[in-house]
Amino acid sequence: MRLSRAASPLLCATVLGAATSARAADDITAPEDRPVPVKQYVVDLGVGALLQPEYPGADDYQVVPYPLIAVGRFYLPGVGQVLEGEVVKRGFFFYPSFDFNGERKASDSSSLTGTDTIDWALELGLGAGYRYDWIRGFAALRQGINGHHGQVADFGIDVITNPLDRLEISFGPRASWASDDYMSTYFGVTAAEAAASGGALTAYDADAGFKTVGLAARASYAMTENTTLHLQGGWDHFVGDAEDSPIVNGGDDNQFTVGVGVTYRFAFDLFD
Repeated sequence: MRLSRAASPLLCATVLGAATSARAADDITAPEDRPVPVKQYVVDLGVGALLQPEYPGADDYQVVPYPLIAVGRFYLPGVGQVLEGEVVKRGFFFYPSFDFNGERKASDSSSLTGTDTIDWALELGLGAGYRYDWIRGFAALRQGINGHHGQVADFGIDVITNPLDRLEISFGPRASWASDDYMSTYFGVTAAEAAASGGALTAYDADAGFKTVGLAARASYAMTENTTLHLQGGWDHFVGDAEDSPIVNGGDDNQFTVGVGVTYRFAFDLFD
């Protein structure tokens, strides 16, 4: 199983946690154009549920819960307001990016018979982008820790619309690249694994390159001043060495995700 979520390509940091599977790309946040209260701390807290593949390349899906946390303003004593919560409609923005890949075992699917267990992996990195009015482009790079020690990069472009006063919708294409270490860990098959599979798998060496292309969409609706409902969906198609992997051939080269959640905004001061 694998959790996959990346921090928001906005001025807030979105933290999503669970032990699940999917790609690291998009976020669930409040409508970006909603005014941020002038307080030292503004935090959106909530919970959601995500339907996603059991592991990269799986054809079986699971529903998993996950928490939602978005920081709109943040104050450090002696330093001041380090996060102002201002909306950037034209200009550059930066954000933290992360992903968590849960343990994958041969028992997770018959198509994984003979494969070695892949330990959990934490991915940490940074993202940057540029927004010009109704269009936004971004890219993020992360380093793997523990289960793999490779690098993963995500790229995306969003069209941003506000069809209603309280509703923000964004959608656009996505692409993901991974290094040799990541690709060999999740899509490669060693000679020993192929032999242990009893002929179900063939030895395969997956090299660095783009692994998925796809589309993503997100809608956030502010039901009240503090409560926001979120809905997101995504489609990814494996390409290159990932698409040709026996792991993916035994599963599905099209991966879908659907998520829904709700957050409540807390705004407060702690220091004079």
